[in-house]
Amino acid sequence: MEQGWAERRYQARCLDIAVDRSYQDFRRQYEQAVPPYDAAAFNALVARGAPWDDVVALMRERAPHDFLIYWSSGDLRPMMNLAGDPRHCVEYLMGNHTTAERMFRHDPAVMLYAPLRTLISDRPDGGARFVIEQPSRAFGSLGVDAIHEVGRELDREVAALLTHLTVPVPAGLSD
Repeated sequence: MEQGWAERRYQARCLDIAVDRSYQDFRRQYEQAVPPYDAAAFNALVARGAPWDDVVALMRERAPHDFLIYWSSGDLRPMMNLAGDPRHCVEYLMGNHTTAERMFRHDPAVMLYAPLRTLISDRPDGGARFVIEQPSRAFGSLGVDAIHEVGRELDREVAALLTHLTVPVPAGLSD
């Protein structure tokens, strides 16, 4: 970093995936596959100064599809409906802090892109949509090969989650 600042550019690849289930059904399925972060369980590890292996083990136990939900907006429909838009929409921060740590050690700036932002909304035809940016694009922008490799691993984990959710996996996400 020269002169006190640096600039990195990247082109995001936004994946907007049509889902052949209702918003409610798909949201329920997603939230079952990606359970909420249990702050109390993880904070207990911090409180006792647990070894990192205990954190990894707890993450494996709690995140059956490699991800947890760290935050959710809740359904935005009631607020947006005040402006006349009746669509359901919920956004999430989905991630895995043991995966994030494998990038963080190289550059804490990875936390600009971790956890991953996802969105579920309804479509006019009654189906749902799932939206996420391809992880490797953002993480690759940091210019560190080890971080980019974890980003590509996240691409594959997102593809595996989509497969589990029986929704189409966009080309270039799992190859």
